[in-house]
Amino acid sequence: MILHDPHRRLSLRDFGITIPIADDRAEKTLAVLKAHPWLGPRVARWYRTSGAEGVTRADLLRAHSPGYVERLFGDGLEQEIVRTYELVDARGRPNRYHPELARRPLSGILERTVGIVSGTWQCCRMALAEGFCFYFGGGMHHGQLDFGNGFCLLNDIVVAIRKLQADGLIRTAWVVDVDAHKGDGTAALTRDDPTILTLSVHMARGWPLDGAPRDPQGVPNPSFIPSDIDIPIESGEEDQYVARLAAGLAQMDAALPAPEIAVVVCGADPYEKDGLPSTAGLNLTLAQLDARDRLVYHFLKSRRIPQAYLMAGGYGPHVWEVYAQFLPWALLDHLSAEVP
Repeated sequence: MILHDPHRRLSLRDFGITIPIADDRAEKTLAVLKAHPWLGPRVARWYRTSGAEGVTRADLLRAHSPGYVERLFGDGLEQEIVRTYELVDARGRPNRYHPELARRPLSGILERTVGIVSGTWQCCRMALAEGFCFYFGGGMHHGQLDFGNGFCLLNDIVVAIRKLQADGLIRTAWVVDVDAHKGDGTAALTRDDPTILTLSVHMARGWPLDGAPRDPQGVPNPSFIPSDIDIPIESGEEDQYVARLAAGLAQMDAALPAPEIAVVVCGADPYEKDGLPSTAGLNLTLAQLDARDRLVYHFLKSRRIPQAYLMAGGYGPHVWEVYAQFLPWALLDHLSAEVP
């Protein structure tokens, strides 16, 4: 199943932010799926749009501190957005930010973000019902307890899982994070939670692991809190990526077997053609990414674990190619009983 929200499609450029997120990656991937000879005529079978159901402040508080949520819904919102999206550099100058080009106020990013969190929750609900769902959004794995980080104002992954738990739909969950950057926010938010097991395979060096271990006040940097299973990949070790991920998944299976759901943070930014400078430490080919995605899919399917995929990171004009090669195959496999 594919979950998409065409009505909430607000580009960051609408807010004057010029981070190179490819706004058309969902549309390009959908075009490939709709042009497929078997999937195209059956689009109503696999395509869904996000509904009006949303998350509440109470849901956000299951992952974020009361003080942070209060700032987001109060006078501190714009300051939190500037910090999270790195819109001002160390000298106080605009960084990838051109407010004169904005068509919407910066504060509108909160509504956009809460909508994405809602989409992630709906994706998880659909995965529980159907066994597989891919959401063209979500994966904001850098969101921390008391602040946003790395373009992630909230952590939709943890909010969605804990909402499912609060609603009595699941008890345990896996988070399989294959984005180029470490899933540091998710690791920090779940470090004392035995019901959520996290795996992150990511660049061994660079952001967010290039910061100081402590801030000037001596507070430890939460980006260094380990996932349950961390798989750091050095530049030049790309040929080992898939084998090391397979070993990590086996380790995950031994630590917390058969959860009720697995959330896959399926970033395309490890792609060698990704356009964000901070992903340059990991350069996988399309073939390696195909092997990555099929490995995760088969691993979860063989254990009958519902799988909810989030689009996560991917920057520049080529990243849609990663999704466009995986999703036709995954949908055909998922719907294989209906394929003649």
